[in-house]
Amino acid sequence: MSNKFSGVLPHNRSVLAWVDKVIKLCEPAKVHWCDGSEEEKDRMYAQAVDEGLLIPLNQEKRPGCYLHRSNPNDVARVEGCTYICTESRLEAGPTNNWEAPDKMYEKLYNLAQKSMQGRTLYVVPYLMGPPGCPLSKVGVEITDSLYVVLNMRIMTRMGQVAWDELGNSRKFNRGLHCMLEMDPKKRYIAHFPQDNMIISVGSAYGGNALLGKKCHALRIGSYLGRQQDWMAEHMLILGVESPEGKRTYVAGAFPSACGKTNFSMLIPPKKYKGWKIWTVGDDIAWMWPKEDGRLWAINPEAGYFGVAPGTSESSNPNAMSAIQKDTIFTNVALTEDGDVWWEGMDGPPPEKCIDWKGREWTPESSEPAAHPNSRFTAPMKNNPAISHEVDNPEGVPISAVIFGGRRKTVVPLVFQAFEWIHGVYLGATMGSETTAAAEGVQGNVRRDPMAMKPFCGYNMGDYFHHWLQIGKKLTNPPRIFHVNWFRRDSKGKFLWPGFGENMRVLRWIIDRCHGTGGIETALGWMPRVQDMDIEGLPGFDEKKFHEVQHIDTEGWIKELLAQEELFLLLHDRIPKELVYQRQLVLSRL
Repeated sequence: MSNKFSGVLPHNRSVLAWVDKVIKLCEPAKVHWCDGSEEEKDRMYAQAVDEGLLIPLNQEKRPGCYLHRSNPNDVARVEGCTYICTESRLEAGPTNNWEAPDKMYEKLYNLAQKSMQGRTLYVVPYLMGPPGCPLSKVGVEITDSLYVVLNMRIMTRMGQVAWDELGNSRKFNRGLHCMLEMDPKKRYIAHFPQDNMIISVGSAYGGNALLGKKCHALRIGSYLGRQQDWMAEHMLILGVESPEGKRTYVAGAFPSACGKTNFSMLIPPKKYKGWKIWTVGDDIAWMWPKEDGRLWAINPEAGYFGVAPGTSESSNPNAMSAIQKDTIFTNVALTEDGDVWWEGMDGPPPEKCIDWKGREWTPESSEPAAHPNSRFTAPMKNNPAISHEVDNPEGVPISAVIFGGRRKTVVPLVFQAFEWIHGVYLGATMGSETTAAAEGVQGNVRRDPMAMKPFCGYNMGDYFHHWLQIGKKLTNPPRIFHVNWFRRDSKGKFLWPGFGENMRVLRWIIDRCHGTGGIETALGWMPRVQDMDIEGLPGFDEKKFHEVQHIDTEGWIKELLAQEELFLLLHDRIPKELVYQRQLVLSRL
């Protein structure tokens, strides 16, 4: 082996041929084939520290933890630079940016040409999903970013396990990532679903550069799912265990930074003695119908890429425990004792620290110490509430699907769809106020169907059809619910305490899966005050319950009118069943 190469090469000829093609294109000084070993990990972290890419944290407080500061122009997903490259524009649909594959390939290969001269090209084999699962997929990401390699090591099952799963098959996702000069004008995240290919240039941010995550697991995954009768969804998966030991599994779709990770790691209040929540996944679910007529799911990831601001012992104790070791923090503040800090963390802010841009920060500073979309990348095995089923290739059976967004008004705390088609309509029309996880104006309400608008790899109208078709294969489908933890009163205060108290809502959802405790309303099934456990909630009484569950008829008519934009956008592909459901809601109101 030449000194240019290091690591262990696989025997798969398709992989070798493709990597050789990229080497000739990018002309790296060195090539390293990642094996996922502990020895490789230690060597890479040492190299990252030497190069100034990572800053070691206080190893007594946070063993194996490091801080990374990204380019200030590269701190979030860039939906305006994200493309779905199918043969026709219609296949990508109006909610995606589109470019013809041949034109995009030519543009990106020109940008990638000689882009790794003087740099190391890393070949990252990874497995999405548990070994042996029929849905698990192998990917090979080629990157010139050591930061990306170290994050992919946490977020996926990386190394020999991927080669073992792939064998001699030609079916693997090809991913090419080139940092270039980090110029926003040369930033593209392009997906070629028909080729099972991803090319990302000009960014090192997680959602744009960790190609196993949103790119492979959702955009490419959703396209493959439609071809192969399964679903790739932007959903958490959790298990609820009763004091009697009965477990019920729930999937939930929430737009980024809307409490999805917190909900997936929820700790029940003290009064729920004997109840337990087990985390299967916090962000992505791959689901498929089985012979028993139920919907089963796996978490394809192996780690958490969570939003740091707002994460605390009060909001998410399990996440705080998970990030105590072996975690990479990105764009948070660095304290004088070598620890991390961000807005919303427990206790008072430090008197002085270094902010995410490397500047001195005090509580009097005009800008936040941590970027609003700063992140932690932590292994899922660090979570004290990790489910015993997380590596089960058979997956877990889903009894309930929950849709939820961030809405100040109109949308009640919780209600249930009447049946599957009504539930698909609720998911298709859900709206949420935008957050810092994506570029753009924050606080605007945008339609985000199933929390998948930024991640669906094909025409959204066809995506709705796929949901309806999956429903036809289910003789025992999950019940579908909608929640909104963020409704406020006339003074702007949150009506619902949220966090661990969301267990009370979850308990009602579990009860509804067994057909108990609800009343029929214009929106769907809702809990009566006697159906929801509100006993012992500070400052929350029967009056507050009715306020948080109130159906604002005038507000809902406006909501239905606001949905018209989505229906018009997808007019040529939207299922007639969803148009009919909208008319039914209007008539019931």
